[in-house]
Amino acid sequence: MSQDKSLTCRDCGAEFVFTASEQDFFAEKGFTNEPGRCPSCRAARKQNNRGFGRNNSFQQREMHDVTCAACGAQTQVPFRPSSDRPVYCRDCFSQNKRY
Repeated sequence: MSQDKSLTCRDCGAEFVFTASEQDFFAEKGFTNEPGRCPSCRAARKQNNRGFGRNNSFQQREMHDVTCAACGAQTQVPFRPSSDRPVYCRDCFSQNKRY
């Protein structure tokens, strides 16, 4: 039977208790490593990474100014346009989408 362990958080340096029930849960899930972060640092890290993939930091996309090939409106796109293909604004693109 497992016993509570006192661990130190690698982020904030605070001590936290890795309870016997948490150890049993980790073993049931097949986790072999003990947690390296306290519950509050784990929650903060999870919140910061939400929606951006595992271990990826959020980066703002580089946007490029273009003129819509259909209506002539100024718009921005998240890719570098090439001169051999037309670029459309959101409205014109959605009207001309091919399925």
